[in-house]
Amino acid sequence: MHPTSFAGTPGIGTLGKAAYEFVDWLESAHQTLWQILPIGPTGYGDSPYASFSTFAGNPLMIDLDNLAAKGWADKNDIIPADYIKTDGPVDFGSVVWWKMPVLFKCASYFLANCSKKDREDYEAFKNDNSGWLDNYANFTSIKQFYDAKADKEGVSGIAQMWNAFWPEKLAKCDPAEVSKWNAEHTDNIEQIKVIQFFFAKQWFSLKEYANGKGIKLIGDIPIFVAPDSADVWANQKFFQLDKKGIPLKVAGVPPDYFSATGQLWGNPLYDWDAMKKDNYSWWVKRTQRMTELVDIVRIDHFRGFEAYWSIPYGDPTAVNGKWIPGPNIALFDAIKKALGELPIIAEDLGVITDGVRKLRDDSGFPGMKVLQFAFDPNEAGKEGMVNAFLPHMYPQASVVYTGTHDNDTMQGWLDSASDAAVKIAAEYAFGKKISETEARALSDNGELCAGLIRSAIASTADMAVIPMQDILDLGAEARMNTPNTLGGTNWAWRIAPGSLTKERAENLAFISDLYGRNIRK
Repeated sequence: MHPTSFAGTPGIGTLGKAAYEFVDWLESAHQTLWQILPIGPTGYGDSPYASFSTFAGNPLMIDLDNLAAKGWADKNDIIPADYIKTDGPVDFGSVVWWKMPVLFKCASYFLANCSKKDREDYEAFKNDNSGWLDNYANFTSIKQFYDAKADKEGVSGIAQMWNAFWPEKLAKCDPAEVSKWNAEHTDNIEQIKVIQFFFAKQWFSLKEYANGKGIKLIGDIPIFVAPDSADVWANQKFFQLDKKGIPLKVAGVPPDYFSATGQLWGNPLYDWDAMKKDNYSWWVKRTQRMTELVDIVRIDHFRGFEAYWSIPYGDPTAVNGKWIPGPNIALFDAIKKALGELPIIAEDLGVITDGVRKLRDDSGFPGMKVLQFAFDPNEAGKEGMVNAFLPHMYPQASVVYTGTHDNDTMQGWLDSASDAAVKIAAEYAFGKKISETEARALSDNGELCAGLIRSAIASTADMAVIPMQDILDLGAEARMNTPNTLGGTNWAWRIAPGSLTKERAENLAFISDLYGRNIRK
């Protein structure tokens, strides 16, 4: 469950009281893993996979009550606007409109009133993180100024981005011009850094608390970064861009069974040759940062390291793309040489070839198995029940998920699946012949969802990860994201108050203990 999904705080879930209560609940349920989505600051579309920085934290997750309790904020400054609700889906537009100005007020208050010790702590944070923090703060400051200017002039979309709207030298991240901007906007840049300090203090406090309870955090690295990001702006030589910073080719995936036109993600592609000449230093730094923030790292779209789908910039669909070889094992060899062996999960879904499997195996990373993919009537019974996504087929070096953030909830999937698919799932979960009518009844009353969760936990996979929506038996209304769509309810789900009951914790603990999961040493 992502921190933004907690209830009980104004507008959006935070790293405050509800997060700690969730850790306590996980402990009572005998769980040792908590997986989250990427935690960077989100922009257009509110997707955590399209962040302004892959190194920074999302300011919207900062708990304001915690700042006030520490004496880092004036209590009068953090009172939410009347239109901000404490539960129900996240309204990102309203939250940003209200919370970001509040955070800047808090940052100013901190700089004016913090103790000597807190100031020293802050200065140490700036020094320790200068490698990414300076670029992020400069980018954010410049972006704020020119976004406001663009809004006044009626400029929007890609025409508002740094590579189209900013002055040429700033767009090229010219050191002298950036230094000049920094000198002229010192207060604003300092506030941006303070807000990241707030996030860091709250994040690492929560991580320490979770680790102390025997719970490891699984984080997420998207393979690609957003075009409108400090990552691209400050490292243009490592991306396939023209002289103005406009992408030459962009990322996506080819047409398939689910989409006749493929998926056009629009991320700028890496210049892997340039990265290789630099010993993949940017990726080493990125990975190192993630290993500081979390205990286990899931790499999204792992197959893109073997070969990536390259689409001409400006194409309306992904149809005209082509596969281009990626860095393959050389990248991970460089990362391991710099950082040692790392706890990484490879998201090896999608168009998987023998080359991708070899890369996964050569890297030593476990792959992913998604239970929802196991029960297609055209696949599950073909030549016997040997679909690779069926729990009895898993290699030990794998991680099973009932579903991911891009899938419907398990109950939502069952509600929309064919009777034949539901029958196969029911027979598998309960180990007996079941009619389609009986199977549908088991689905409707929630027993089948529970049975499938049990099948995942009972599998031989090293790790089993169950989305909270599935543990709570929630339907399609609780889906986190629908790929290739923007807006709507994407990323907005928040857990209903009172959902984390003692009974649910006891049931999950029993199943986990029954199958030898999460044994505490």
